[in-house]
Amino acid sequence: MATDTATGAGRRPGTKAARLARARALRAQERQHERRNQRLRSTALVTALVIVVTAALYVIFRQGEENARNISYDVGEPGIGETAPDFTLASSAGGEETLSGHRGETVLLYFHEGGGCQPCWDQITDLEAEWHKAEVLGIDTMLSLTTDPADLTRRKAGDEGITSPVLSDPGLKVSKEYTTNEYGMMGGSTNGHSFILVGPDGKIQWRADYGGAPDYTMYVPVDKLLADLTEGRTA
Repeated sequence: MATDTATGAGRRPGTKAARLARARALRAQERQHERRNQRLRSTALVTALVIVVTAALYVIFRQGEENARNISYDVGEPGIGETAPDFTLASSAGGEETLSGHRGETVLLYFHEGGGCQPCWDQITDLEAEWHKAEVLGIDTMLSLTTDPADLTRRKAGDEGITSPVLSDPGLKVSKEYTTNEYGMMGGSTNGHSFILVGPDGKIQWRADYGGAPDYTMYVPVDKLLADLTEGRTA
């Protein structure tokens, strides 16, 4: 049958439409295949990232454990065997707190930087959470001391849910008597990270000034802290 090239008469009906349909189907398959490959690549990337992050966190964790084991401390003045200077300071619990008011108890004094030093406050909350371990060692009370004003100390203690007294020493009178400000990062204007254990007779049984140069430690894991206390305690 002759074909009229001008009108296209004689062509098989539907041939062009079929070719277009096949082309569209092929493109759809290609797009679907590409999306599947993209998903596979994304999954592989996410898996690789998870592996890398997990490995990095593991390394950081192990380094943190190692660093915690290697935390050292100085022993300032007044030192072990000396009488702990008495003090009267405003307390976050309201009113004033005196050291002599705890005579007959074993008291853990914790001098810290306070203010924006969140690890210092974490130290208190972690100690309170594991206080049963301190009680096993015969420790009755913890008093924390910071150079912040009383209103700021009271507000921060409330925000953190701290139940033990946090005392305010804004003039550094007590901090200087215990020389704990010599271990701070702010040129002596704040405390470092010092613990002093005072026995029932008012004498110092153990002291650890962790916060000195060059490391300026602002947090000590509770188990590490109590292990150091147990090892260095004299009574």
